[in-house]
Amino acid sequence: MNHRFRNQRRILFGVFIIIIGALSLLDNLHLFDARDVLHFWPMAFIALGVLKIVQTRHASGYFVGAALIAAGVVLTLQSMGIIAFRWRDWWPVLLIAGGVLVIFRGLFGRRLACHDAKIRPVDGSETYVDAVAVMSGNHMKNDSQDFRGGEITAVMGGAELDLRHASIQAGATIHVFAMWGGIVIKVPGDWSVVTNGVPLLGGIEDKTVPPPNPVKRLVIEGYAIMGGIEIKN
Repeated sequence: MNHRFRNQRRILFGVFIIIIGALSLLDNLHLFDARDVLHFWPMAFIALGVLKIVQTRHASGYFVGAALIAAGVVLTLQSMGIIAFRWRDWWPVLLIAGGVLVIFRGLFGRRLACHDAKIRPVDGSETYVDAVAVMSGNHMKNDSQDFRGGEITAVMGGAELDLRHASIQAGATIHVFAMWGGIVIKVPGDWSVVTNGVPLLGGIEDKTVPPPNPVKRLVIEGYAIMGGIEIKN
């Protein structure tokens, strides 16, 4: 991701925060009734879904983004009184969606990862990772000697990636997306870490000790939305 696009992304977040602050201020001064826009609060899920789809490079990311958009549409229509939606009737849909995601990744995940990498897995481990944790936990270990990055998504769940026995030949980039969840990435001591992520009511913390002669570099890009991302060695 180039520097210009990264700055545009941060500007977009800044504008969003300013709008929320301005509406809250006008409501406190009794110049505007914030309740007029409360019916549209679920549209935040639509925005997050679009954000995820724009960021992702894997099929599972598109699935998560589409699910967020669908949830936002349904909740917005319910808030506006157009449809009647009761959570206790439809919660099994989450189980169905989870099963579809597992089957899809089992059938196509490995093939798509190898296609994106344009190489075969090295030393019995994938060169690219694709980890998803939705209302669950996902602990992965990767010891590829030609690690090139990947994608980690945690929505109301936790994901952990252990790279302490992996190595980088060139640069590597991991795209992260934590929403009401947490992501932990463990890296070797000879890797330098660059964090370009954007926290929104969340945090991205780099606890690594920089190596004296940084040669291998891991770039962390993405979002922490009411969640946390931690990198350590």
